[in-house]
Amino acid sequence: MQPPLRTERLEVRDWAVSDAEAAFRIYGAEEVAHWLTPAMLRVEDVGAMRAVLQAWEEAQHNLVVPSGRWAMERLEDGRVVGGLVIRMLPPFEEDLEIGFQLSPDAWGNGYATEAGIALAGWAFRQGVDELFAVARPNNRKAAATARRMGMEWVGETAKYYDMRLNVYRIRPSDLRAAPLA
Repeated sequence: MQPPLRTERLEVRDWAVSDAEAAFRIYGAEEVAHWLTPAMLRVEDVGAMRAVLQAWEEAQHNLVVPSGRWAMERLEDGRVVGGLVIRMLPPFEEDLEIGFQLSPDAWGNGYATEAGIALAGWAFRQGVDELFAVARPNNRKAAATARRMGMEWVGETAKYYDMRLNVYRIRPSDLRAAPLA
């Protein structure tokens, strides 16, 4: 994605291998990994995180827009507080998923909602008609973020990842305005 997206408090930008320690605070945290779908498992150490980021960095340029993975960086101090993804959902790769993960010490500040709205708006400007978010049934934080973004709960399914998940959908007319810098 060029140029990066900016909101009032965040920049959504490509991941870099140099983000490994910050990314590990997200993807290595058990309280985050517990809620991830099988598409992303808990990362065991900073070295493994570095390898994951290198793979994401290399793949980013080959993905069809709007698919990708991005870091969520706080403008006030340059700290990476989360990650975002837009990817095709298995098994048929018909539906686009938007996902967000935050470092546990950044929970409760509205960062996922703010960045998610900005990223969804960007995806819609690329011609996407709808995006889906999937969450494990007891993941109240993900459900609340999806609803704050303007997403609508559309039901439960085992279609994606062979596990029961709640599904939320957003279309351009549902998007709540996020302040962009």
